[in-house]
Amino acid sequence: MTGADQRGTDVRGLTAQEAEERRRRGQGNVAGGRSSRSYARILRTNVFNFYNTILFVIGAALLALGRYNDAFISVGLGLVNAALSAVQEIRAKRKLDRLQLLTRGVVHVERDGQVVEVLPEGVVRDDVVRLRPGEQIVVDGPLLDGRVEVDESLLTGESEALAKGPGDELLSGSFCVGGEGRQLARAVGADSYASRLTADARRESTDVTPLQRRIQFVIRLVMALAALMSVTILLQAALEGLTLVRTVQTTAVLSGLVPYGLFFLVALAYTVGAVKSGEQGALVQRVNAVESVSNVDVVCVDKTGTLTTGRLTLVEVRPLGAADPAEAERSLGSMAHSAGLPNLTTTALAEALPGAEVTVREEIPFSSSLRWSALRTDDEVWVLGAPEALAPHLTGPPLADDVHGWTAEGLRVLLHARAVDPAAPLRGADGRPALPALEPVALVVLADELRADVTATLAGLAAQGVAVKVISGDDPGTVAALAVQAGLFPTPPVHGSTLDGLSDPELDHVVADSTVFGRITPEQKERIVASLRRQGRYVAMVGDGVNDARALKQAHVGVAMRSGSAVTRDVADIVLTDDSLAALLPAQREGRRIINGIAISMQVFLVRVATQGLVILAITMLGLGFPYSPSQVGLTLLTVGVPSLFLTAWARPTVPDPALLATLGRFVIPAAVITTAGGVAVYASLYTRVLKGFSDPDLPATLIADFERYTGISEDDAGFTEAAATIGAQTGLATFVSLASFVLILFLMPPHRVFASWTRPTGDRRPAVLVAVLVAVFAAVLFVPALSDYFGLTGPARPVFTTVLPLLVVWFVVLTAAYRFRLLDRMLGLDDLPPGRAPAR
Repeated sequence: MTGADQRGTDVRGLTAQEAEERRRRGQGNVAGGRSSRSYARILRTNVFNFYNTILFVIGAALLALGRYNDAFISVGLGLVNAALSAVQEIRAKRKLDRLQLLTRGVVHVERDGQVVEVLPEGVVRDDVVRLRPGEQIVVDGPLLDGRVEVDESLLTGESEALAKGPGDELLSGSFCVGGEGRQLARAVGADSYASRLTADARRESTDVTPLQRRIQFVIRLVMALAALMSVTILLQAALEGLTLVRTVQTTAVLSGLVPYGLFFLVALAYTVGAVKSGEQGALVQRVNAVESVSNVDVVCVDKTGTLTTGRLTLVEVRPLGAADPAEAERSLGSMAHSAGLPNLTTTALAEALPGAEVTVREEIPFSSSLRWSALRTDDEVWVLGAPEALAPHLTGPPLADDVHGWTAEGLRVLLHARAVDPAAPLRGADGRPALPALEPVALVVLADELRADVTATLAGLAAQGVAVKVISGDDPGTVAALAVQAGLFPTPPVHGSTLDGLSDPELDHVVADSTVFGRITPEQKERIVASLRRQGRYVAMVGDGVNDARALKQAHVGVAMRSGSAVTRDVADIVLTDDSLAALLPAQREGRRIINGIAISMQVFLVRVATQGLVILAITMLGLGFPYSPSQVGLTLLTVGVPSLFLTAWARPTVPDPALLATLGRFVIPAAVITTAGGVAVYASLYTRVLKGFSDPDLPATLIADFERYTGISEDDAGFTEAAATIGAQTGLATFVSLASFVLILFLMPPHRVFASWTRPTGDRRPAVLVAVLVAVFAAVLFVPALSDYFGLTGPARPVFTTVLPLLVVWFVVLTAAYRFRLLDRMLGLDDLPPGRAPAR
């Protein structure tokens, strides 16, 4: 039996043997291959990327030379970043692989002449599936016999159930909400509609946020400069006959110019932001989404389940003719309470109206094909349905004018009536439902229930300059009316059929000028989002159904409702756990705080990188030895790592700077140049003083012994004096740069106007406390022998402090003047350039 075009009661189910043969041939209801990357590829790309490969080569060479501490400091942070990235991607992969549209309820199929229960994946091609109310349809194929009501809202966005008869196609992912029938399994597994949507939703997302792009630009620039410096210095070292150990150590220091810690900081900031957003109802599933949402300038929302709760509310019961209002409400309430198959309408009426449950002698349940329902009691026959469906059977004047006024407002209007003859039959001679002559009792006006906070949330988005577009599979007029209720002022609605055949430029024009779109297919939703992206908009898509999944993946930020479909939740970047759009506003504030915090941390990182690079160039040109050792690079934990964590945590959720890179330059260049000048002065002064001191015949033996311990070589060995001078000068340089880095924190977040040359005072005393703690910790590094040895420094010495502290005061005064009087802008003529323009919203 092929069953391709067969229908009716003559189609029989498979035997167990036939089902097993189809399963072996790959015709089972199992989704196709996965699109996400393998675990091996994730590990390979994160651990052995370009940056980490360089560090690993250096680390291996240092280990071979016995420089264990240097190797650990040089590659440790890179390994941590690789591990964090790999873990995050593995978690994302597992979420993608778990994506399934279909629930794991049982399915009833005919096998060997009997109805048996199987799991959804147990269905095979040509199976005959029995459908009952409340069950999900798990395969594609025609209805063989019977009649069913199908809810396709998760697939198409259409909120009304659809009547299906023999020969009509049923789609996987929809639900049988009424009637019974048998379906032929024609398309199963990867060929089914559900699996095709799932496959589209499971494709990998590679969106990079604006902040990440800026960071990547800075990293590439620093990498290029570090590579250029490395080649120059190593060539010089080769010409001078530098030892292998020294060459490897120099390379390790130069590779440390790349601010790998910035990646760790970004990942950590995203994670903390995701936790905070989750506490306020926005569960972040892709960590950079918490930053990305702060860039959104247009939000696309579905209607059903997103703006609305999916429930109905009673607006009005208007009696007709001589009907008594109280009696009309009582009879309508009793009908709703007594319905044997409750639906959204009867549930809303039962909640809002008085009335007791009565004995039902006969019932015609509501169906979308009839568009009415009826109950026979001991005394009367009550009917509730669409006015146009009941109109041919009514007595009295027409109701079109009253009905049209409400429907134009997006309200649903039903007519409550009673049979003129209480004994009139409710079925015709053929047994099908049929209406008797009716007397109108009341018009019933219902509205889709807006979510409680939708109006305030949309107003809040508008206040932030964020546009809102409503994209739904429902009727355009209904969607537009609901948008008005939600506080929007939509343009004339656009019907999905008018979008077919439009070129991309034509579609862009329509999308830019329109607010409400109705009867939109999943493919059209995806095109609309893509159109907005082409126009330079930063798009968030909010939805709850499977029909929204592709658009969510196309958007910069995909947002799902918790009560929506499993596919939509799993592919979304953010899930609103309380089904509240209001959670988007706190998430946006948190994203802005993260951007500002990371921007401040980038200033700290780049000052350190630029200063270190300039010092290396200057000292190398002076021929005074190499100014750093790999061990001393570990001090960046104090000067950069710890401060960045706190500064990011303390940042404020102000509007991000649109000219971030220019601002970085204005802060970093003066700080790096002035700090370099002071650091080179300290290094050169101490280097020459130590050289001069070792030429003194009265130099204490204890001091010589100390330097022998610091350098690891004897006084009698060649190069001892230069090595002693180098480590002494390195200690002074590390002290000056570290203390300057601590004070720089006060420039970025001034607790007092004394430090407010770069920005206004914040009044926050926490940065001052942080600086005091960091100074104390650095003092411990100098005064505790175990720590100073670990970081490759000498013990505390008076010449270091008498050189460093006066220059630190000069540094503070000069840097204050540079920021206060904008010396960099004046030197480069930036004040004469026209001001930058923020991106269009």
